[in-house]
Amino acid sequence: MFWTPTLLWLLVGALLCLAELFLPTAFVAFILGLSAFAVAGCSLVLPYVNLQIFLWMVFSTVFVLLSRRLIPKGKAWAIADSDEAKTLTEIPPGESGRVIYEGNSWQARCEDASTAIPPNQNVIVVGRKGTTLIVLPEHLLHS
Repeated sequence: MFWTPTLLWLLVGALLCLAELFLPTAFVAFILGLSAFAVAGCSLVLPYVNLQIFLWMVFSTVFVLLSRRLIPKGKAWAIADSDEAKTLTEIPPGESGRVIYEGNSWQARCEDASTAIPPNQNVIVVGRKGTTLIVLPEHLLHS
Protein backbone atom coordinates (compact mmCIF):
# COMPACT_ATOMS: atom_id res chain seq x y z
CA MET A 1 0.00 0.00 0.00
CA PHE A 2 1.22 3.49 -0.80
CA TRP A 3 1.30 5.66 2.35
CA THR A 4 1.39 9.40 1.78
CA PRO A 5 1.66 12.02 4.53
CA THR A 6 -1.86 13.18 3.66
CA LEU A 7 -3.26 9.68 4.16
CA LEU A 8 -1.37 9.31 7.46
CA TRP A 9 -2.71 12.65 8.76
CA LEU A 10 -6.24 11.63 7.79
CA LEU A 11 -5.78 8.31 9.61
CA VAL A 12 -4.36 10.05 12.72
CA GLY A 13 -7.23 12.56 12.67
CA ALA A 14 -9.82 9.80 12.40
CA LEU A 15 -8.23 7.81 15.25
CA LEU A 16 -8.07 10.86 17.52
CA CYS A 17 -11.69 11.79 16.82
CA LEU A 18 -12.71 8.18 17.42
CA ALA A 19 -10.72 8.10 20.67
CA GLU A 20 -12.94 10.91 21.97
CA LEU A 21 -15.86 8.48 21.91
CA PHE A 22 -14.12 6.08 24.31
CA LEU A 23 -11.87 8.30 26.43
CA PRO A 24 -13.13 11.23 28.51
CA THR A 25 -10.69 13.87 27.30
CA ALA A 26 -13.03 16.90 27.42
CA PHE A 27 -12.89 17.18 23.61
CA VAL A 28 -9.10 17.55 23.53
CA ALA A 29 -8.65 14.37 21.44
CA PHE A 30 -11.38 15.58 19.10
CA ILE A 31 -9.66 18.98 18.71
CA LEU A 32 -6.32 17.24 18.05
CA GLY A 33 -8.08 15.13 15.41
CA LEU A 34 -9.48 18.24 13.75
CA SER A 35 -5.97 19.69 13.76
CA ALA A 36 -4.70 16.54 12.04
CA PHE A 37 -7.40 16.95 9.37
CA ALA A 38 -6.30 20.57 8.84
CA VAL A 39 -2.69 19.43 8.46
CA ALA A 40 -3.82 16.74 6.00
CA GLY A 41 -5.18 19.53 3.83
CA CYS A 42 -1.97 21.54 4.22
CA SER A 43 0.17 18.49 3.44
CA LEU A 44 -1.07 18.62 -0.14
CA VAL A 45 1.00 21.79 -0.67
CA LEU A 46 3.64 21.41 2.10
CA PRO A 47 5.73 18.27 1.44
CA TYR A 48 7.99 18.62 4.51
CA VAL A 49 6.97 16.27 7.33
CA ASN A 50 8.83 18.29 9.99
CA LEU A 51 6.88 21.38 9.00
CA GLN A 52 3.64 19.39 9.05
CA ILE A 53 4.32 18.19 12.61
CA PHE A 54 5.09 21.74 13.70
CA LEU A 55 1.91 22.94 11.99
CA TRP A 56 -0.11 20.24 13.78
CA MET A 57 1.26 21.41 17.15
CA VAL A 58 0.42 25.04 16.35
CA PHE A 59 -3.08 24.17 15.08
CA SER A 60 -3.71 21.96 18.11
CA THR A 61 -2.68 24.67 20.57
CA VAL A 62 -4.73 27.35 18.84
CA PHE A 63 -7.80 25.13 18.43
CA VAL A 64 -7.71 24.00 22.08
CA LEU A 65 -7.40 27.57 23.30
CA LEU A 66 -10.22 28.73 21.01
CA SER A 67 -12.47 25.84 22.03
CA ARG A 68 -12.05 26.74 25.71
CA ARG A 69 -13.44 30.19 24.97
CA LEU A 70 -16.47 28.73 23.19
CA ILE A 71 -17.42 26.27 25.93
CA PRO A 72 -19.57 27.99 28.57
CA LYS A 73 -18.24 27.82 32.08
CA GLY A 74 -20.83 26.17 34.29
CA LYS A 75 -20.97 26.96 37.94
CA ALA A 76 -20.81 24.05 40.32
CA TRP A 77 -24.16 23.64 42.00
CA ALA A 78 -23.88 24.13 45.71
CA ILE A 79 -26.41 24.38 48.45
CA ALA A 80 -26.60 27.84 49.92
CA ASP A 81 -25.72 28.12 53.58
CA SER A 82 -28.54 28.03 56.15
CA ASP A 83 -31.50 27.00 53.99
CA GLU A 84 -34.59 25.66 55.67
CA ALA A 85 -36.03 22.18 55.25
CA LYS A 86 -38.61 20.06 57.05
CA THR A 87 -38.18 16.48 58.22
CA LEU A 88 -40.43 13.88 56.62
CA THR A 89 -39.25 11.03 58.79
CA GLU A 90 -37.43 10.81 62.09
CA ILE A 91 -33.68 11.26 61.88
CA PRO A 92 -32.28 8.95 64.57
CA PRO A 93 -28.96 9.84 66.27
CA GLY A 94 -26.07 9.07 63.91
CA GLU A 95 -28.42 7.75 61.18
CA SER A 96 -30.17 9.08 58.11
CA GLY A 97 -33.75 10.16 57.58
CA ARG A 98 -35.68 12.12 54.93
CA VAL A 99 -36.32 15.84 54.64
CA ILE A 100 -38.23 17.95 52.16
CA TYR A 101 -35.88 20.57 50.72
CA GLU A 102 -36.80 22.92 47.84
CA GLY A 103 -39.79 20.73 47.02
CA ASN A 104 -37.81 17.47 46.82
CA SER A 105 -37.25 14.64 49.24
CA TRP A 106 -33.61 14.29 50.28
CA GLN A 107 -31.75 11.88 52.48
CA ALA A 108 -30.50 13.80 55.51
CA ARG A 109 -28.26 13.27 58.50
CA CYS A 110 -27.99 15.42 61.60
CA GLU A 111 -24.65 17.16 61.98
CA ASP A 112 -24.76 16.39 65.72
CA ALA A 113 -24.53 12.57 65.80
CA SER A 114 -26.06 12.44 69.28
CA THR A 115 -29.24 14.35 68.42
CA ALA A 116 -32.49 12.81 67.17
CA ILE A 117 -34.86 14.93 65.09
CA PRO A 118 -38.56 13.99 65.08
CA PRO A 119 -40.71 14.17 61.93
CA ASN A 120 -42.36 17.44 60.81
CA GLN A 121 -39.65 19.58 62.42
CA ASN A 122 -37.99 22.55 60.78
CA VAL A 123 -34.29 22.04 60.22
CA ILE A 124 -31.50 24.13 58.77
CA VAL A 125 -29.39 22.71 55.93
CA VAL A 126 -25.76 23.41 56.80
CA GLY A 127 -24.09 21.37 54.09
CA ARG A 128 -24.19 18.44 51.74
CA LYS A 129 -22.14 15.27 51.45
CA GLY A 130 -22.89 13.62 48.12
CA THR A 131 -26.66 13.21 47.97
CA THR A 132 -27.12 13.48 51.72
CA LEU A 133 -27.96 16.83 53.30
CA ILE A 134 -26.37 17.73 56.61
CA VAL A 135 -28.95 19.38 58.85
CA LEU A 136 -29.36 20.84 62.31
CA PRO A 137 -32.62 21.28 64.23
CA GLU A 138 -33.81 24.86 64.16
CA HIS A 139 -34.05 25.06 67.95
CA LEU A 140 -30.33 24.30 68.33
CA LEU A 141 -29.40 27.31 66.23
CA HIS A 142 -31.81 29.69 67.95
CA SER A 143 -30.99 28.77 71.54
